[in-house]
Amino acid sequence: MLSKLKAKHVHVVICEFIILLILSTVLISRGMARESAMYTQLQDPDKKIIKWVDFDVSCEALDRAYRYDVETKDSEVHLNWIELLAYLGAKYGGDFSKYRQKHMTELADKLTGGKATMEELTRNMKYYEYYLEAYTAVLGGMVGEYQIEVKDDTAPGGKRWEEKYGLKAFLPIAKNYPFSHSDDFGVSRSYGFKRKHLGHDMMGQVGTPIIAVESGYVEALGWNQYGGWRIGIRSFDKKRYYYYAHLRQNFPFNKSLEVGSIVQAGDIIGYLGRTGYSSKENVNNIRTPHLHFGMQLIFDESQKESMNEIWIDCYELIKFLYRNRSETVRDPETKEHHRAYQMIDPVAQEYINHQIYDYDDENIGIHIYE
Repeated sequence: MLSKLKAKHVHVVICEFIILLILSTVLISRGMARESAMYTQLQDPDKKIIKWVDFDVSCEALDRAYRYDVETKDSEVHLNWIELLAYLGAKYGGDFSKYRQKHMTELADKLTGGKATMEELTRNMKYYEYYLEAYTAVLGGMVGEYQIEVKDDTAPGGKRWEEKYGLKAFLPIAKNYPFSHSDDFGVSRSYGFKRKHLGHDMMGQVGTPIIAVESGYVEALGWNQYGGWRIGIRSFDKKRYYYYAHLRQNFPFNKSLEVGSIVQAGDIIGYLGRTGYSSKENVNNIRTPHLHFGMQLIFDESQKESMNEIWIDCYELIKFLYRNRSETVRDPETKEHHRAYQMIDPVAQEYINHQIYDYDDENIGIHIYE
């Protein structure tokens, strides 16, 4: 009887071991599959690039992280908003429906209270580096030091310059111009061929001034069958390609712009319209006037125009940028709009002064995803 019980016990142990082995294999396989879904191996065996980003960070999380960054700018521990978001991204597996403000607060308290450093907290977080790189690609040029004119009735011309640290990216619709929007990323489109909508549509009035979200240089300017009159602006770190499409018939762009022009965040780059869906130039075939705004992430130039392009959902980001809108004034003679308050972005000035940006004018980006 005892020998039978021992044999049964051994059998149970073996079964448990086999089950654990199978579960471990499944988990390892899932982990490898997840990492494979995140990265592409280049020809260089030591170099991998991110091949997909699902930017799911909520406006609430962006706002709270940003405020921590600004509030601690001159403190002993300066909280970097992108690092805070990357930590939570790794914690949530990228799913910010799990976001709770207390998670951000607890993290900030640990860091500012000297209880731990970000390096210590993330040492065993497998995907922290992925989220840090991905979120930096999205947000890297949006917060920093800059100079800007502000209203001051006591100063000559009614304006004075201020040095600031904070949000230096702008909403793509000018201040005092109404618009409406919803999260339409990924919905079906059928003109030309069936595809997903890889941008964010902002409905507004024809002629509404369109604003450069971030400083950069003009990489594409002209007609596209799908986007109509469109302009593409590349960030100076080359990680972001901003796409503004369906611009106004007959008067789509700021007349001073050409491929290679440098723009600063908040500059007027064009005007809202409804051009596109036509192989013939300057045709209004879009039913509802709107700006198609898109952001492509580029970790390697091989991704720029390929089957592996990375476009992100900008809905929550647009909600966050609403706080910073560029005010414009209209010249009655030229009918051009100009920004009411000038800005100096140190990053743009560095490129202007040293001309260290470059672009390939024989390979201008033509994006057809509308």
